[in-house]
Amino acid sequence: MAVDVVMPQMGESIFEGTITKWLKKPGDKVERDEPLFEISTDKVDAEIPAPASGTLSEIKVTEGQTVPIKTVVALIDSDGAGAAVAAAPAPAEKPAPAPAPAAPAPEPVAAVPAPVAPARSAPAAAPAAPAEARGRIRSSPLVRKMAREQQIDLAQVRGTGAGGRISKRDIEAFVAAGGVAAAPRPATPAAAPGAPAHVALEVAVPRERLYFGRYEVEPMSVMRQRIAEHMVASKRVSAHVYSVDEADVTKIVSLRGKLKDQFEAQTGTKLTFMPFFIRAAVEALRKYPTVNASIDGTNVVLHRDINVGIAVALDWGLIVPVVKGADEKNFLGLQRAVNDLAERARTKRLKPEEVQEGTFSITNPGVFGGLMGLPVINQPNVAILGLGTIQKRPVVIDDAIAIRSMVYLTLSYDHRVVDGAIAHQFLHHIKKTLEGWAEPIL
Repeated sequence: MAVDVVMPQMGESIFEGTITKWLKKPGDKVERDEPLFEISTDKVDAEIPAPASGTLSEIKVTEGQTVPIKTVVALIDSDGAGAAVAAAPAPAEKPAPAPAPAAPAPEPVAAVPAPVAPARSAPAAAPAAPAEARGRIRSSPLVRKMAREQQIDLAQVRGTGAGGRISKRDIEAFVAAGGVAAAPRPATPAAAPGAPAHVALEVAVPRERLYFGRYEVEPMSVMRQRIAEHMVASKRVSAHVYSVDEADVTKIVSLRGKLKDQFEAQTGTKLTFMPFFIRAAVEALRKYPTVNASIDGTNVVLHRDINVGIAVALDWGLIVPVVKGADEKNFLGLQRAVNDLAERARTKRLKPEEVQEGTFSITNPGVFGGLMGLPVINQPNVAILGLGTIQKRPVVIDDAIAIRSMVYLTLSYDHRVVDGAIAHQFLHHIKKTLEGWAEPIL
């Protein structure tokens, strides 16, 4: 009996996914719940398990293709009767990549997504009609929020999703086109097989200046494209301003050094510096609620929940899982949440809702030795805290030079909501909490 393998819905606002990697090839044996393929959506990358045991008899959607949810992407012969191997090529059998100059080159500028056409076996349909010609405008809450923030009339946006649905990429393409309804794009040079077809890179310099000497062209991964889109959109939307302070964390370094082994033995989880910074940020957010906000058009949304996003570096990109209700957790609860989210982010087991509804973000370039950084705001937040590396430095205390463990704190904030005075008071409150740490950790 053939069992359909479908593109899953990874969240209420997600209507399509991109297959980034097949972990099996036609003819391979698979076990139920064994990872079968990897997908990338607007929210997360995830491994999708096999729905049944048997033989993978056919792959219908190859790597790099984006398809609507519920699309059948493969078939499993659950009887093990050796069904015919798919006509669709397995990843290992794909033709050799096209010559490098024909592939999109990495750019130092914005990645502007072209409208997505769902993969179909039938000939491509005619271009979608404008939204006002289709009657009811179909879109997700995220899309409607983006439209409100950028004052876009959805009736002017061409929807390219299933049934004419307007997607996030349609909004971004509309904005990138200067707010004019996007006309069909001219054909672009052929990309290497497996490269996502829905991204067009706008070249800011002549192509001949990009291809010279010895070079190698590597198409952006789907996650890399999403990061590019998100970061460029953030810089375009928010009025970024930056403030810097430093804190003496000698007391915290000493406390962690003394208790990290005992902490792990008693709790079963490792002790890191991150929960100290989360706790300090939570206290500052309570005192300065405008930093725990977002913007809806001309309204400022002050969030009563404090949900802290923690940037996690992955081998293939970056993701920001969210510690929800951070203000309601004790120190151990924060440490467990951080360790759990980071581990599942690195093993592609996050759920879409675990990277949503953040109200403030923290990124830690210091773990890689970075002295300080000026991070881009993670939309729709209005601020993000950057942590530098903790290092011993000579400082002046009571007119004497002392060696202390110091850390630079940077705050990137949206000047539409947060003014410099609030930003520096916010940072100073974090500094005071860290330097005067008194909360027991066990």
